[in-house]
Amino acid sequence: MISSEKKAALQERMAKLEIHEDDLLEKFIRGTGSGGQKINKTSSCVYLQHLPTKLEIKCQRDRSREMNRYLARVDICQQLENIQLGRRSERQQAREKIRRRKRRQGSRARARNVEKKRQHGRKKENRRRPTRND
Repeated sequence: MISSEKKAALQERMAKLEIHEDDLLEKFIRGTGSGGQKINKTSSCVYLQHLPTKLEIKCQRDRSREMNRYLARVDICQQLENIQLGRRSERQQAREKIRRRKRRQGSRARARNVEKKRQHGRKKENRRRPTRND
């Protein structure tokens, strides 16, 4: 259940972003994923579209329809703020970070890392106990 304070804060945020309820197309569709027979029967997934910007949100994070309606509106506010401020969303930033990590290493960086490994190996070799053959 969503408290009246949270609802009021959301309404205020939507008013500040100039999002009107008339601009939102809301549909309730059947959810997907795990959950068995219950998820296939109930229409608790919320599809929300902001008509002026054609921004679409699909929310199925909770089991209750009312909570999903609230979360979809919060998501749409967040995305519109990101668009207005010209910044990337946290999800998009995380995706790009993973992509940068998976990117192939350049030849200079690879050569530098190989050299560091060789130096480390030499350093460890000097730590060994001397043998009788030496």
